[in-house]
Amino acid sequence: MIKSDILARIRSEKVVALIRADGPSSLLECARALSAGGLNCIELTMTTPGAVEVCAEVSRALPHALIGLGTVLDDATARRGVEAGARFIVTPAMRPGVVAACHELGVPVLGGAMTPTEILASWELGVDVVKVFPAEFLGPAYIKSIKGPFPSIELMPTGGVTPENVAEFLRNGAFATAAGSALVSPKALASRDWGAITQRARQFVDAASHA
Repeated sequence: MIKSDILARIRSEKVVALIRADGPSSLLECARALSAGGLNCIELTMTTPGAVEVCAEVSRALPHALIGLGTVLDDATARRGVEAGARFIVTPAMRPGVVAACHELGVPVLGGAMTPTEILASWELGVDVVKVFPAEFLGPAYIKSIKGPFPSIELMPTGGVTPENVAEFLRNGAFATAAGSALVSPKALASRDWGAITQRARQFVDAASHA
């Protein structure tokens, strides 16, 4: 799948499901539960031990899903992630080495930024989408405000995205959104309540469809 197709799919699915966990044992089951609920753009974070190996496992088990690797801080990790099957790379901040590696590998890179200066600098650095993080402190109105002077910059708010506000984020100009604990609660993950995670995924899908 080429970069433009990956980006088009993220845009069309509207919500990237972000999984953070203390260990790798339940991530595949969690990804299956999210997929069953209609969310097939899934980001596994490097804060989870063994994330790269799990990325490879999930990519093999769910070939229809679009698996990304997040919290990537260096180019070596980006390369390992892509080799393991990651279709996109996400950083929490501006990381020039990661951006350069993703350009070389031909995969989308979503780079974290918050202020207008950071957002513009990240875009000029070459990210495909700016991950506006943490978005919970600013809300959907911030996306609209940033799109005013920077209409061509693609923005993906992350943090604080819920079924109650996901449509508003999208209506205010977000390229897509990313949801973490509001979608995959630590309690549900710890108790392996896959039914609850599937139900929550369906709530996000339904809410995003109204944007």
